[in-house]
Amino acid sequence: MSSTELPSVLATSVAPKVSSVRVAAGERLRTVGLPGITLTVRSRPPAVEGLPPALYVHGLGGSSQNWSALMPLLDGLVDSEAIDLPGFGDSPPPDDGDYSVTGHARAVIRYLDAAERGPVHLFGNSLGGAVSTRVAAVRPDLVRTLTLVSPALPELRVQRSAVPTALLALPGVAALFTSFTKGWTAEQRVRGVTALCYGDPGMVTPEGFRNAVEEMERRLALPYFWDVMARSARGIVNAYTLGGQHGLWRQAERVLAPTLLVYGGRDQLVSYRMAQRAARAFRDSRLLTLPDAGHVAMMEYPETMATAFRELLADTGKLTDSGAIGATGARS
Repeated sequence: MSSTELPSVLATSVAPKVSSVRVAAGERLRTVGLPGITLTVRSRPPAVEGLPPALYVHGLGGSSQNWSALMPLLDGLVDSEAIDLPGFGDSPPPDDGDYSVTGHARAVIRYLDAAERGPVHLFGNSLGGAVSTRVAAVRPDLVRTLTLVSPALPELRVQRSAVPTALLALPGVAALFTSFTKGWTAEQRVRGVTALCYGDPGMVTPEGFRNAVEEMERRLALPYFWDVMARSARGIVNAYTLGGQHGLWRQAERVLAPTLLVYGGRDQLVSYRMAQRAARAFRDSRLLTLPDAGHVAMMEYPETMATAFRELLADTGKLTDSGAIGATGARS
């Protein structure tokens, strides 16, 4: 290992003193201990009994909070849970230090098996989209439907604005970037992230910006923050190079679940031009393109996404009677 590369930090060796994670109205947080990993799970009590379960998987640098705008809009349709992947949000690093796409997928599968919640309506954004694709391909029994928001699937021509994220995967770059940005405030970092991830950063409300700054300050206090970012970025890059049956596009072709694909026309991290290729790869897919959206459509246009998901359920015959009643009540 290079002397400039950040060492792996194991979950059992760190106990950072940081502020608590924000919990929105109607949400609950709980910790789930599993072999080799500890996951934080964000949930909402179901609006009615008997709703099918849903699980949400965030992207690189994100957390379960990324789904807080969408989840309440689906209260009458599904029983929602969102996880913090190992090392992200409020989940500590995994014991084995594995941040590959396969490693994250294994964590999702391990949770679903232990919770006995499958099959679920599985949602994934960016890195979480790649992870969810792999889960749906290797464990079709766990997935009812698949909703992918700007999934991080391999691109031959990566957008220039996505290059810095890819460079983070190189040994030593995380340490160099940490040193270079040492004087940056949390506000400056959040402005940079929103400019990169939102189609229109002006959509972020003052309250939303303050909450994001608070969360950024919390994450920067974690001793393993940059290590997790670098190793997860490396996991995405490595997944891009895999061929054969383990290649993500090959696995997309194996997905049996009805799939909703969401792409933003102003996405600076996942190219809008990949939408049609994805629509061809997933055998039972529907494509929602949002010309003004960026990389996190579920945060920018949650109402539009909620409508598209309900249409997916109705179109595939997976809209349950209790879900239809609950959704009607929620709209009223």
